[in-house]
Amino acid sequence: MRAGLRTVTGAILLVLLFVLAFGGPLVSPCGWDETDFAAFRQGPSSGHWLGTTQSGRDVFAFTLRGAQNSLLVGLTAALLSTGLAAAVGTAAGFLGGRVDRVLMWGADLLLVLPSFLIVTVLAPRITGGWPVLAAALAAFMWMVTARAVRAATLRLREREHVLAARFLGVGAPRLVARHVAPGLASLLAVDASLNVSVAIVAESGLSYLGFGVRPPDVSLGTVIADGQGGATAHPWAFGFAAGLLVLIVVAVNLLGDGVRDALDPEAGR
Repeated sequence: MRAGLRTVTGAILLVLLFVLAFGGPLVSPCGWDETDFAAFRQGPSSGHWLGTTQSGRDVFAFTLRGAQNSLLVGLTAALLSTGLAAAVGTAAGFLGGRVDRVLMWGADLLLVLPSFLIVTVLAPRITGGWPVLAAALAAFMWMVTARAVRAATLRLREREHVLAARFLGVGAPRLVARHVAPGLASLLAVDASLNVSVAIVAESGLSYLGFGVRPPDVSLGTVIADGQGGATAHPWAFGFAAGLLVLIVVAVNLLGDGVRDALDPEAGR
């Protein structure tokens, strides 16, 4: 599949998923937090389009609420981690010396730590909902990208126009903004797009294990965990959430691969 087609396909699919996740509840006959005490694990009907869960919640509305939280966590974590990687990598590569050594030592230290285990231990003690969970995930997603940004910054700062600007007395912030940052844009754009799926899968795994989004709120991971017990006999409670998770990851990966190949054809080949 060509880069342009992948990009368009991924973007359209992702937009449709956002429309479904945030627009679907507006037309749903039930709210995500409503319980129908007369319908426990019932099949699809006019009152419950995709049936109900074992606790009497509407599968359609319940799952879309989980998709909303998973998408928000993924986007927020990706933006935070990419922004942190850009700041650390650029500072280390441009300033060099002791700043470079300290920042890269910190990145190497975090790389060897079992990040999923640490987040799992910290999650039950975290208050503040999904924004804090997204920040916790982002704290362990930036290190590899920061090293790539540092390497790119080291190359960019030695280019003739950058050296000429430094010779003329242009300050470091202006140099970075005008001459270094544009050269990092493609790397950071691809990293941000791919980190969305990484964060969504990580959050879903944590929620599936009971360490992610806290009750009474839900994410795709908690919806899948709630419906796994009856996945064979009552597939509507499990299949919709699992299908949405797969589609989100596929859409984001298609978009990220397309952007990468468009901005850096050599990487695609």
